[in-house]
Amino acid sequence: MVEVAVNGFFSYLNLQKRFSPLTVKSYRSDINQFFTFLNDELPEPKLSQISYQHIRSFIASMIDSGLSPVSVNRKISTLKSLFKYLLKHRIIETNPCQKIQGPKKPKRLPVFVDEGQMEKLFSIEFESGFEGQRDKLMFDILYQTGIRRAEIINLKESDVDMYNLQLKVLGKRNKERIIPFSLNLKRNLETYFVVKQSTNLKSSYLLVSMKDKPLSPQNVSTTVKKILGQVTTNKKKSPHVLRHTFATHLLNNGADINAVKELLGHTSLSATQIYTHNTIEKLKKSYNQAHPRSGN
Repeated sequence: MVEVAVNGFFSYLNLQKRFSPLTVKSYRSDINQFFTFLNDELPEPKLSQISYQHIRSFIASMIDSGLSPVSVNRKISTLKSLFKYLLKHRIIETNPCQKIQGPKKPKRLPVFVDEGQMEKLFSIEFESGFEGQRDKLMFDILYQTGIRRAEIINLKESDVDMYNLQLKVLGKRNKERIIPFSLNLKRNLETYFVVKQSTNLKSSYLLVSMKDKPLSPQNVSTTVKKILGQVTTNKKKSPHVLRHTFATHLLNNGADINAVKELLGHTSLSATQIYTHNTIEKLKKSYNQAHPRSGN
């Protein structure tokens, strides 16, 4: 009965949810791990015998084994999906996962590049040809606007308003937002458009390859990593680091958090507030350096 019901769940993931084979494989691994654990407590268990306490014991065993909160929460999510499916199809009468909560994830401060290092980057020389101008513009846009990798890839020339100095960006859930940019970025755009035209590249996408195709995510990540590697030893050197840097620098220099929220395209303020931790750390540093009673 257990095997039949669980296989029905996998068919549901494949055929109705249309999950990728890799995702279904991950679900299968999590569920197999749970039932292997359960066999020690309930030899040949029936689905109706599985209780809240069994789920809690499984979570405790994962935490004791040193599994990260992120991995534990992923496995809990898998089990919640399974038992929700079983309840919906009346294979079980109560859901043992209903009140289950996973371990809290430790808060990680966003990795960003400090202002001095960013200034050094804008003084380096890029190649004079099309690809050099394109990479310079890509880097400039990411830092000056804080847009995501997918957003810059999908930017069209028609999304650039040179007169009003603003970009039209299509973000997550097809939510459109307008982001202002500087005169400095306008000059870089003008130079890029001239070089792009002279190279006989006619794609409507703003940033393209020499084959006149939109850039791939890997193209963007590799370029950013190479450029950031010239000034920072941070392990992370991704386009998202530039997004973190954009937000942190704005808040460090007095920008209103609600304005930063709109620029980033966040739906809630809580997503933006993580950047205030870096600002607070900067304030603490300034206090410890300057206040006569700070202890330094």
